[in-house]
Amino acid sequence: MAAYAAPAFAGIAQRPPVDREQRPSIDRDRPALGDPQREGQRAERTLNERFADLRRHFVFEYYPWYAASPYIHWNQDGRVPPIDVASNYMPLLGPYDSRDTRVIEQHAKWIADVGVGAINVSWWGPGDFTDRVVPTLMDVMADHDIHVTFHLEPYTNARAFNYARDIQYLITQYGDRRHWDCFLLVQHADGTVGPVFKSFATIVPPTSTDCRGVVSNIPIYAPTDVWRRQTDTVRQTFVRAFDRITLLADSLAVDTTRAAGFDGIAIYDNYVEPDSWTAHANGSSSRDLVFSFNTNPGFDGLTNRDPNPGPCFSPQTFEPGRVVYDWTRPGAREAAATLAEARIRESFRTTLRLQLDPHLANVKHGFFLTYINSFNEWHEGHQFEPMKSASALSPQERAIAYHNPEDGMYRLRALQRLLGELDL
Repeated sequence: MAAYAAPAFAGIAQRPPVDREQRPSIDRDRPALGDPQREGQRAERTLNERFADLRRHFVFEYYPWYAASPYIHWNQDGRVPPIDVASNYMPLLGPYDSRDTRVIEQHAKWIADVGVGAINVSWWGPGDFTDRVVPTLMDVMADHDIHVTFHLEPYTNARAFNYARDIQYLITQYGDRRHWDCFLLVQHADGTVGPVFKSFATIVPPTSTDCRGVVSNIPIYAPTDVWRRQTDTVRQTFVRAFDRITLLADSLAVDTTRAAGFDGIAIYDNYVEPDSWTAHANGSSSRDLVFSFNTNPGFDGLTNRDPNPGPCFSPQTFEPGRVVYDWTRPGAREAAATLAEARIRESFRTTLRLQLDPHLANVKHGFFLTYINSFNEWHEGHQFEPMKSASALSPQERAIAYHNPEDGMYRLRALQRLLGELDL
């Protein structure tokens, strides 16, 4: 790997704060739900004392992979946009194009107004559609004082062998060459500063067994020593560039994660329920790994319409509650929204409680980072991006039996109230 020139941190410009009063409000006229709970008050004091850039520690998972001419991703699994899209929910903006600056501008306004200071971009390799949109995406996000980092996806079965190269590409292309205008550099509690990278499906087993007992190789599997060489290379490359660099794996296999050289775990799967997080946090901390559990509304994945989906197919259930709904009924859609909003509150408060526990690894390492899953992964139904309110659906859209509730912005509003307790 070629030598890397360390960025001159003394010259990083501080962007002026954006005037919040100029942002369109999500919920400015809506009354608060009541006084914050005691743990929320303690969290506010502790977090604001430890992190001067606290809003940067709340990070939306962001997907820049949609196109509209021709349609990309909106037409997944045989869907036929613009009425029939690859989601159980119709977006407020309809099936948009991620390259459209007007769309990015609206996204940035929503993200900034809710109080979130960063996005984690789903990235599928150099030259991919998701890579080519990044310059425009960063230009708009910078204008709204939103910083950008990257979620490394398994874009090739050899992804593990490219890991160090990919991180060098991202830092060079979108940090150094842009003079660090909005690349996310997290300031930790001890004052050290550096980037954080998260990777999806990082530590996986070599094989899987299906419902018939058939064993198959998992194509993206990589041995632990491969990952360790890559993570070591990342640190050697940037040893003089940053105070620290934090590498997070989407894995609950904490022994393997540590052996592979990662600093911690960051779980993406919303089926990993908050009541299990204490055990995972303890297990991670026992290996001196930091951890991040995401704030989320659950999971409501795209409905499979294939009449013959195969012998091992099992439909994805609505989470939380694993409930089966008649989505044509307004009452069912409202009940699902109530459960999703409760999960947002539970997951937010649980991840804060664990990350602030003085007996666990995050406090020891001065680390705090809460991913929010997600801003706009519409296929999996956990998006916070506003959807159409049910009454705004067209007759043709209602015929699809979308799951939209009456308040299409309820998830952002719930998150805004929770972040408001922290006075970001």
